[in-house]
Amino acid sequence: MLPNTTNDESMAANRVRPATQAGRFYEADPTELMKEIDDCFGRHADTVVSDDIAALIVPHAGYYFSANVAASAFAMLNPEHHYQRIFLLGPSHYEWLNGASVNVADDFYSTPLGTIPVDHATAGALISADSVFHYNAKAHDREHCLEVQLPFLQTRLNEMPPIVPIIISTNKYVHLQRIAAALKPYLTPDNLFVISSDFSHYPTYEGACRADKLTGEALLTGNADHFIDVIEENARRGIPGLETSACGEFAIITLLMMLDKQYDVRHILYQNSGDIDADRRDRVVGYHSFAVMRREGFSLSDEEKDTLHGIAWKSIKTAFEGKPLPNEEVGEHLKTPCGAFVTLKKNGQLRGCIGYMGEDTPLHLLVAEMARSAAFEDYRFSPLRREELRDIDVEISVLTPRRRIQSIDEFQLHRHGLLIRKGNRSGTFLPQVADEVNWTKEEFFGHCAQDKAGIGWDGWRDAELYVYEAIVF
Repeated sequence: MLPNTTNDESMAANRVRPATQAGRFYEADPTELMKEIDDCFGRHADTVVSDDIAALIVPHAGYYFSANVAASAFAMLNPEHHYQRIFLLGPSHYEWLNGASVNVADDFYSTPLGTIPVDHATAGALISADSVFHYNAKAHDREHCLEVQLPFLQTRLNEMPPIVPIIISTNKYVHLQRIAAALKPYLTPDNLFVISSDFSHYPTYEGACRADKLTGEALLTGNADHFIDVIEENARRGIPGLETSACGEFAIITLLMMLDKQYDVRHILYQNSGDIDADRRDRVVGYHSFAVMRREGFSLSDEEKDTLHGIAWKSIKTAFEGKPLPNEEVGEHLKTPCGAFVTLKKNGQLRGCIGYMGEDTPLHLLVAEMARSAAFEDYRFSPLRREELRDIDVEISVLTPRRRIQSIDEFQLHRHGLLIRKGNRSGTFLPQVADEVNWTKEEFFGHCAQDKAGIGWDGWRDAELYVYEAIVF
């Protein structure tokens, strides 16, 4: 019995999208196809499976070239995991859409391994939710980027759920934001997102390795804007033959726009076609695989964030009345000892920022103390005046437990804050500092060592290095 095969006499009454790429991108014979996929999974037999995978980014070239990289990601899926549906996002190789095309016309997708139902209810709901979604038959009829992922899913999962096939083709930032906003509510443990993208197209082997390294590092930050910047920088680098750094960049950007600090992007494997065919290294295509993992750890609900904002404001306002720091009644979660910074901005400009890295004070009390300190004790500014309050915005950064790193390579711009310690000196930069400057990792470390810790530009190289993350609101 083939995996996930639908045996239903009523199939004739349904509209089935045929396996247009069988015999082209992958084997048409089901036995040979299963053997090909099993062989790929066999190379990754030691992969640790996880139920915390929110999304995978996998290539979509012919299996001869890219199946090994794709299998490295699909091998992380727990075969027993029950998914309600799988969202398939990829680029259009044939039609310009200026939006996203959701396949609401076909009832099933066919592969040599059987048929897979389309989740019509969800597909239709997306089209109803925002006009950026529509249906364009030509975007799906010949498109290979989604189809080639299906045999891997059919083979890997014991229970194949329905799919939501989405082709994304727009370079308008606001359209991608709208697509991401509509899809984000579905980014839950009940669903899996599979993003289909190859990477560099057609530089030399060396050029591909260079461009794909830069693009991959940008993707690891989880920051959509940084990813876009690096894609554009690659285009300006003059890498011979490079036509694109990621053919599925719009689908990837959409995914990154959906993420927040509760997700980690992990790199799994990189190869390019020159690794498979050494005789054709003058014109190659790059293949990455990534997994987006749900992060376990400290988090705050919207209500808890509102409570902390209220505490910060009360702390500042009552200081003008000579009252002590407020000690509000809060839930046990807000009594968790952890670090926090409070930043005041006046008309968008910094007006004070004080924080504490220690993990020995209940969070709600620390926020009250840091808010008052930011208002009246930041030596860079005069004490806040009552008449300024109407122009002040309060930003709170709650810090996750820090961990020591041994190499700058473990640091991720835009995601990690940095703490440097050397002797009795220390200094830190919050993660959001990277959003305000255009520094490399080395510059981030250098400025932190020189400007914050006072140990010189290269002082971080023999100092203790720690990273942490921040819940910013």
